[in-house]
Amino acid sequence: MKKYFILHPAIFKLDGGAMFGIIPKPLWSKAIPADELNRIQLSLRVMLIQTTHRNILIDTGIGDYHGKKFDDRFGIEGKKDPLTQILFESFNLSPEDITDVIISHLHFDHIGGLGINDPQEIIFSKATLHLHREHYRYALNPTERDAGSFHSQYFKTLITQAEASGRVHWLEGTEGTILNDGEDVIHFKCSFGHTPYLVHAWDEKFIYMADLVPTAHHIPIPWVMGYDIAPGQTTKDKSEFYDFISKSGKTMIFEHDMKTWGAEIILKPEGPEVKSLHAAGANKVLQIFT
Repeated sequence: MKKYFILHPAIFKLDGGAMFGIIPKPLWSKAIPADELNRIQLSLRVMLIQTTHRNILIDTGIGDYHGKKFDDRFGIEGKKDPLTQILFESFNLSPEDITDVIISHLHFDHIGGLGINDPQEIIFSKATLHLHREHYRYALNPTERDAGSFHSQYFKTLITQAEASGRVHWLEGTEGTILNDGEDVIHFKCSFGHTPYLVHAWDEKFIYMADLVPTAHHIPIPWVMGYDIAPGQTTKDKSEFYDFISKSGKTMIFEHDMKTWGAEIILKPEGPEVKSLHAAGANKVLQIFT
């Protein structure tokens, strides 16, 4: 039987205007107030799925390799080795107990917890990395507009190490299967507006929205991040995903919402309608779908 947990190892801040694109500040600031630097506080939520034979992570958070200047700029708050600490404290899991790491995409706030920086090595030394091949290629040669989000000097070495030991499962195409072994069944579907071939893991209960819908406030189709490489494509992606989510009755998991971890929606001709929202609460670990 699968058990699903959401983990909240750290928080950070991003510019509110960038997070909401063309939406005027008087509107988005009602949803999430900004600080004196116009930054809004965001979760670095990741997901842990436990089955009889596997401990599966989806994304790894921001990590701790960046340095004080970077941490201050992005308002990062978290312990040393935040993800490994929360896994040990809450589940008595060591990094070697993680069997699979599904990587939605390679922006620094999603891949930063994969390894340690000095010396550079993967923390989850026995895990298979599930990563989209085309997204990896793009991440090594992004546009000047989004190059700052990809710390290839960090993740390239780690992924090369994993590939050399046969522990990278390269995902192909726009949708498919990540795992298919008894109860360990997880599929994926790609979006393209935020970054090419962003992987959304899903099964019969959930779909991991990553940065397609980073918070519950981004559910309305026009509420698109300024960080997106193709905002118009994001609106198309959201419409397609909402149709899929509504028809299959899945719960969306929000990676960056401080107060809300998930939601169900119903797609209507006039747009998506929220069926229910799920509060994150103050806990760093929450079991869901109980």
